[in-house]
Amino acid sequence: ARNFNTLESVAIGTHLILDFGGGIKITEDVEAVLNAGACMVNLGSIIVKNPSLFAEWIKIFGAEKFLPGADVLDMKIKIHGWKEETGIHLFDFIQQLMDLHIESIFCTDISKDGMMEGAATGLYRSILQKFPSLNLIASGGVSKLQDLTELKELGCHGAIIGKAFYEGKITLEQMKTFINNN
Repeated sequence: ARNFNTLESVAIGTHLILDFGGGIKITEDVEAVLNAGACMVNLGSIIVKNPSLFAEWIKIFGAEKFLPGADVLDMKIKIHGWKEETGIHLFDFIQQLMDLHIESIFCTDISKDGMMEGAATGLYRSILQKFPSLNLIASGGVSKLQDLTELKELGCHGAIIGKAFYEGKITLEQMKTFINNN
């Protein structure tokens, strides 16, 4: 409940479009996140662990309310903070989501995350070749503005920038300029 209160404070105090994830396991959690001001619910493990519940949530709330995450190592999905192997191939996971009318996902290449060595352009290229209508958000490895240009040219819909922002490698002003020029 503490995180929901924080979400509500951010939603009330800003004009940001927010997605929220972490520990969402029951329908009441989804309701609480959306009622607290999130526009989308960010999910991963529950999709693998309880796909029928996730499909039910889509019926109740609509596919556009969910932003699933695919955490990937060697083309296989990992869950629970990258600790649990699923044996599920990335493309099968994405197809399952698209069959449920999910249009946007984010994909984290675990081998790149936090390494500041550039994004997994090869992985994202292969995803977009297989699923050209997917709104793919790249996650992991973004270390400089040029990475954003490359991801855009690949056809990525967006990118998650973490460590590069925290360490000042990409500034808020640079991101703003990039967005305004693209």
